[in-house]
Amino acid sequence: MIDAFCVVIQIRRYVSRFPTRLKWCCFCPKTPHFRFLWNSERSSEISQLQNPSVMVARKLAMVEADLERAEERAEAGESKIVELEEELRVVGNNLKSLEVSEEKANQREEEYKNQIKTLTSRLKEAEARAEFAERSVQKLQKEVDRLEDELVHEKEKYKYICDDLDLTFTELIEKN
Repeated sequence: MIDAFCVVIQIRRYVSRFPTRLKWCCFCPKTPHFRFLWNSERSSEISQLQNPSVMVARKLAMVEADLERAEERAEAGESKIVELEEELRVVGNNLKSLEVSEEKANQREEEYKNQIKTLTSRLKEAEARAEFAERSVQKLQKEVDRLEDELVHEKEKYKYICDDLDLTFTELIEKN
């Protein structure tokens, strides 16, 4: 049935090229023959359509043309496939290089995290030492201040004793 419809389409295409329009009278579904009303000068061309070998030749020519177009599309498709495969290879290489870069970046990030931890612990140790040193400095400053006060007091005492001794020597000398 489908072949009959293909033949109908082929006949309609062929008939549409004629200057005088043909009209079909009837269609018999059991046979792929059509009865047409036509003028006498075109009857020989139309009778060729009813010949099965001509119809098969025309169908073969159409199928060959379709095959040729399909082969052209296939070639175009294959070239597109080659282009896409090349592009896929390039993208794959880019992806690999990005993965390597990511791996290196992750390693650097880990190294930086470890370095930050180390530096943070060193900073805390240094702050603790600085705090201890400040307390020590304050204690030592208090001790220095106390010792300076004691020194001043001892100097005053020494001066008092020296003055007293001088006075005593002077009195002794005067008595003698």
